[in-house]
Amino acid sequence: MKKTIATLIAGLFATAAFAAQTPATTTPAAATPAVAKAEAKQEKQAAKAEVKETKAAAKADVKEVKADAKAEVKEAKADAKETKEAAKADVKVAKAEHKAAKVHHKAAAKAEAHKDTTVAAATPAK
Repeated sequence: MKKTIATLIAGLFATAAFAAQTPATTTPAAATPAVAKAEAKQEKQAAKAEVKETKAAAKADVKEVKADAKAEVKEAKADAKETKEAAKADVKVAKAEHKAAKVHHKAAAKAEAHKDTTVAAATPAK
C-alpha cells in the first residue's frame, strides 16, 4: 500500500513539474509571424469563399425570381387569350340571337301583312 501511494505522489509531482515547465521563447517568437501570416491567409481565403457562395446564392435567387415572373406572365397571357376567346364567342352568340330575332320579327310582320291582304281580299266590298 505504501508503494502505491508513493508511486501516485511521485506521478503527481512529475506531472506538475512537466506542466510548469515553460517552453523556449525563441521558437514561438520566430513562428508567430509565420503562423499569423498563415492564419490571415486562411481567413482571407475563407472570406473569399463566403463571398463567392453569397454571390452564387444571389445569382440563383435572381434566376428563380426571373423564372417565376416569366411563368406568371405566361399564365396571365393564357388567361387573357382565354377571356378574349370567350368574349368573341359571347359576341357571336349575341349576333346570332339578334339575327334570329330580326328574322322572326320580319317573318311575323310579313305574316301580319299577308293576313291583312288576305282578309281584305276575301271580304266582299259593300
